[in-house]
Amino acid sequence: MSTAAPPELDATHREIQGLAREFARGEIAPHAERWNREHHVPVEALRRMGELGFLGVIIPEEYGGAGLDYTCLALVIEEIAAVDAGTSVGVAAQNSLGASPIVAHGTEEQRARLLPPLASGERFAAYALTEPDAGSDAAGLRTSATRDGDHWVVRGSKQWITNGGFADLFVLFARTGGPGARGVSAFVAERGDGFTVGREMPKMGLHTSSTVELAFDGYRLPADAMLADEGAGMKVAFSTLDSGRVIIAAQACGIARAALETAVDYARERTAFGGPIGRFQGVQFPLAEIAARLDAARLLTLHAARLRDAGRPHTAVGAKAKLVASQVAVDAANACVQTLGGYGYSAEYPAERYYRDAKITQIYEGTSEIQRLVIARDLLGEAARG
Repeated sequence: MSTAAPPELDATHREIQGLAREFARGEIAPHAERWNREHHVPVEALRRMGELGFLGVIIPEEYGGAGLDYTCLALVIEEIAAVDAGTSVGVAAQNSLGASPIVAHGTEEQRARLLPPLASGERFAAYALTEPDAGSDAAGLRTSATRDGDHWVVRGSKQWITNGGFADLFVLFARTGGPGARGVSAFVAERGDGFTVGREMPKMGLHTSSTVELAFDGYRLPADAMLADEGAGMKVAFSTLDSGRVIIAAQACGIARAALETAVDYARERTAFGGPIGRFQGVQFPLAEIAARLDAARLLTLHAARLRDAGRPHTAVGAKAKLVASQVAVDAANACVQTLGGYGYSAEYPAERYYRDAKITQIYEGTSEIQRLVIARDLLGEAARG
């Protein structure tokens, strides 16, 4: 089965794509079913990916990373997500949510100290923005950081924190000033007294990823733990999410690809009424539609990644990529379950896992409704704001 491969991919892109595909198929795919059944977070596999450079794809070489671009990261994430979406989340969060804001906004001391162990997999990072009452309205967060001499004292809670169960480094957002976006600052936090990592939150899918609650009660951060300037936290958050959405789009493409390949293989082999079910248009047409839309989603995702790599505006294009790719992932998973029929509904086949894993791509790092809002504001400007 052919899929579109943009001719703009250079030798480095194709090399990293091939390396990721080989690792995913050889080291993750054979275990994915068991890991998901047991809700096992494969930290050991993530560490091996650190040895291959996958945890530091976008970290500059001078800080121990591979020094590659977001196009490379998108290709890596698609390959891993095509065999197990949950495992791809750990890689994506380490790069685009953990390392990226430190690369972009950290001091030289912060970069030199924090990035090398992230690139190698010696340490893992998480992104602590979402709160029980602050999801899409991230600027409404309530976790506070109050200045006390040379420290900030943090109180509050976070939830849905990816990688949080095994991370020891957190990009933490807290309110240091008044209400609204201008009152929020960003910090790099490490585990310590007053910092509690809570329960693993039960999820519909992504059973190989860690998602936890965090609580802060008198947790003290040194003043030099701040990222960027005081009050610039939401700028850090939004710029990070702009790039992260491109990577979620790549993850969605990987899920959609896996679902499509599973459905196509089944349609070729399953016989009914005297021949393979793939001869029926009722089977052919949904899969043909998914194949066309998947190629379009992948091309849009790589276009957004290339804009990001070129330092050009990519907020709206990244939102489009995530919106389109996440819908394709959901529809591809649905088509896969429907093609397999009863087997698609059985936990003994991967179709139901794709079905559960795909949905989150329409929710995290900005819901589809938020992506439409971003796109509309890009189209209409101030008129979209009333």
